[in-house]
Amino acid sequence: MTVSRKLPRPARYAIFDLDGVLLDTEPLYTRATQQIVAPFGKIFDWSIKVDIIGRDARDGALHVVEALGLPISPREYLARREPLLRELFHQAEPRPGARELVEALNARCVPMAVATSSEAELCAIKVARHAWFGSFRAVVCGDDPRIEALKPAPDIFLIAAQELAADPADCVVFEDSPAGVEAARRAGMQVVALPDAALSPARFSDADIVVTSFEELSVEQLGF
Repeated sequence: MTVSRKLPRPARYAIFDLDGVLLDTEPLYTRATQQIVAPFGKIFDWSIKVDIIGRDARDGALHVVEALGLPISPREYLARREPLLRELFHQAEPRPGARELVEALNARCVPMAVATSSEAELCAIKVARHAWFGSFRAVVCGDDPRIEALKPAPDIFLIAAQELAADPADCVVFEDSPAGVEAARRAGMQVVALPDAALSPARFSDADIVVTSFEELSVEQLGF
């Protein structure tokens, strides 16, 4: 069923977050983290994940180590996690309706970019099996040297807009995290939020549209 809400103004460019938006990778992150913390008798759940989703990996590592009282450093946590993620990311599947919306926008010649906090090498693993990512004119990753601060700072979205030669006011961002919504707002962009069911909708009150999946959206609602 298509929701009735529309963006306040038509959009001309589309910028997508990757994890939890285009690809269903968040469960993979959770699996990897649980494998690390389980030997210490700990459980990684949404009470902890809610504060790190969409943020810098180093900040997330520090939060996990401190919140669970792990006897390892954030650096060691990330070192243990990376090989697990490299293996799991080959399993990444599209979020419902993601490929269809991207293809519909591409058919209308809408310039699109991916803006992800993920490092470029890991991003490449995630998208390797999905040819439809060739529709994107730009992919900006978290280790891009032009980024001074990651979400909720607006840097990554502003750089994505530059790659598209777009005015930020003409862009719509698709995000699944409160930090990502905040970053898009600070960049002067409109936002469609696709939060996980475990997150309170109240945390996405700054988004223009909130839906559970791309299947609830149409290109007409977005003004394209």
